[in-house]
Amino acid sequence: MTRTIWEISGSDANSFLQGLITNDVDRIDQGLVYAALLTPQGKYIADFFLLRRADVILLDVKSDISDSLFQRLSMYRLRADVTIEESPIKVLCGTSARPEGALADPRHPDLGWRLYSAEEGTDGTDFDAIRVTHCVPETGIELTPDSFILEAGFERLNGVDFRKGCYVGQEVTARMKHKTELRKGLAVVEITGTAPVGSEIQNNGKAAGTLFTQSGGSAIAYLRFDRAKGTMRAGDATLQLP
Repeated sequence: MTRTIWEISGSDANSFLQGLITNDVDRIDQGLVYAALLTPQGKYIADFFLLRRADVILLDVKSDISDSLFQRLSMYRLRADVTIEESPIKVLCGTSARPEGALADPRHPDLGWRLYSAEEGTDGTDFDAIRVTHCVPETGIELTPDSFILEAGFERLNGVDFRKGCYVGQEVTARMKHKTELRKGLAVVEITGTAPVGSEIQNNGKAAGTLFTQSGGSAIAYLRFDRAKGTMRAGDATLQLP
């Protein structure tokens, strides 16, 4: 797990982020905030955590997408009084006894804590197993540029606020929220055998979705719910909804 921490400062830092991201920036005074940046069409660009340190907002993002996120934030900065600089701070994650100063992961209690200090990595927790159990998507695996955050479970994971006002991609996200039901999305399936991440799921010869992270006889899958019935196949594996 490699993460990059950005320091966002300046008199406009709060309002700058508030107009861009899916969650309410003001919540950082109460703990970690999980959020995403979207395209104007409502598609996923990046997900990250925010916290406050004195007069600076720290943004914790997976290093693989850190540079592209920085470029996108810089594009939106325009003339706002906002400075974005990489921080030397690291993040350590775990589920053991919470160290002093660690903050609870806001997505699910079983994901433990995140400590922002000089150490990085994990305490040895099998986070894939926890993610599969609770259908928590991971950057670059289940979360891709084709993702819509409501299909990825962001409402359940406390990653979106429907009362905060406008942000980039808000209109599309709000429309999806007020549909009677989502026709596609992430779900946990029971799996027998294994197949590579990204394998197509088929049901009676029709595409039914995509297989992602697998652990302990279960997996996260992106499904067309109208086709996710009975026994499905992904490569040599068979799977079904619980």
